[in-house]
Parts: sequence; C-alpha cells; structure tokens
Amino acid sequence: MATPLAHAQRVAAATAGLTARNADGSAISALPDSGVAATNRIHIGPFSIPRRDSSWWVPFTSTVLPGAGQALLGQHRFVAYLAVEAFTLLGYVNQANEATRERNRYRALASDVARAFFPGAHPVGTWAYYESMEHYVESGAFDRIPGGALTPESDETTFNGAMWLLARRTYWRDPNVQPATTSNEYQNSINLYIARAVQPEFSWSWRNAQLEQDLYRRSIGRANQAYRSATAQLGWLIANHLLSTVDAFVTVRFRGGAGSQPGPTTMSASIPWAPFGRPVGR
Repeated sequence: MATPLAHAQRVAAATAGLTARNADGSAISALPDSGVAATNRIHIGPFSIPRRDSSWWVPFTSTVLPGAGQALLGQHRFVAYLAVEAFTLLGYVNQANEATRERNRYRALASDVARAFFPGAHPVGTWAYYESMEHYVESGAFDRIPGGALTPESDETTFNGAMWLLARRTYWRDPNVQPATTSNEYQNSINLYIARAVQPEFSWSWRNAQLEQDLYRRSIGRANQAYRSATAQLGWLIANHLLSTVDAFVTVRFRGGAGSQPGPTTMSASIPWAPFGRPVGR
C-alpha cells in the first residue's frame, strides 16, 4: 500500500515533469489519471504539437491558412474562416477560368474572322489592341503608299486614321494644314503615329462581318466582368487572411501571450446616478 510520502512524490513528479525515485532507487511512475499532457497537445493526423495559447507564432498560422490560429487556440469559429476561404477560393478559380475561356474566344474570333484576310502570322496583341477592335470596323493601312516616305492612313473612321488625326491635333497648329515634312511639328506627329498605329501584322477588318463583331464585343464584355469578379474574390481572400490573423493575435494577447502583461483582464463600469448607488451631492 502506497504511503502518503510516496503519493506526494508521484504528484510532484507529474506536476514538475521530473522523475522521482523510491527509497530503493527505482522510478516512481506519474499518476495514471493525469490527462494534462493529452489535453495540452493538438493531434493533426500523425503529428502532435503542443497547444500553447500564448505562443507568438499562433496568429501567423492564420496568415497562411485562415482559421488555423483559431483551431490552435481551441476556438470553434475556425470552421467559419475555413468555409469563407474555401468559398472565395472556389469563386476566384471559377471566375479566373471563365475569364480565360472568354479571352481565348475573342482572340479566336479576331484571328479567324477579322484578321483572316491579311496574310502572314497573326501574333497575339496587347489588351489595348483587342479593345480597339471593339470600336473600329477596320484598322486601316499603316502606310498608304509603301516604298517611299511614310504616308499615314487618312480615313478617320479607321483606327489608324483616328491615330493620325490625334497626332495632327496634338502637334500641328491646324490639323488640316500640313507643315513642312522637315519641321519639328511634322516629325513629332509622325513619331506619335508610329507609336500608336496598328502595324501591318496586326491589321484587321470586320467588313461584312457585323454579326461576328457583335459576338466579339459580347465576349470581351464577359471577359471583363469575369476579371472584375475574380479580382473581387481575391480581395475577399486577402481580407479573410488578415481578419483571421488579427482575431488570433487579439485572442493571444487577451490570454497573456505575445508580449502582453501577465495577469487577468478585467472590465468595470459605473453609472453616475444617485438611484444606482452614487451619493447625492457628489
């Protein structure tokens, strides 16, 4: 039968984490009903980590995966953070895929219809290039008279013609009166035209293909909407990470960790009114 001294030694060993010895030198086992070690550890599959509510690294786990800090702190609301993360991530992936599909669709329409009658390779253009194809039926010629000095497109209903008009209005005193070709006014306008006009390998025309251009515009619109929705979902993802991190950090601070002062946190309030206990005249 265990003596009171032996029982005290077992309690001390279980509490301090030390190995006590009997009088004959044999080890005294800890109390069999001690469940402190089990309750202070978190088991994730084959891994086991200590539960430390005051650990500074706990909030940063929520930065990587929202809800992780709350799970380590033993809070059930980690489920809400994980649910928001999964929902917004799924929404972002769906919208990003939709934007990619629509982008491939309007690029195919441009290549197979609007650019089909122009020989040579059809390199992929910038976003501004495909946006211009929405608003103009034709790109227009880059050089109306090949073989000599550059002669810009004069048809102002085409994209290149509109760019030449912009260049003339920007640098010429009168856009309808051409200055000398050797003047700075003319050279500056030519440089602006070269920078903004569509080069021959990017020429297009929607002539006799109004239906296809309408489909092209709709595809551009759907792609834009999908990109905006994906960006909004990405914003919600970032916000969820930040909110979960701040939530975990505040909880750790209230529990006395992450550099906060030890001791309980208390709150009190008083109502300066005589019926609630305040003496009259004070």
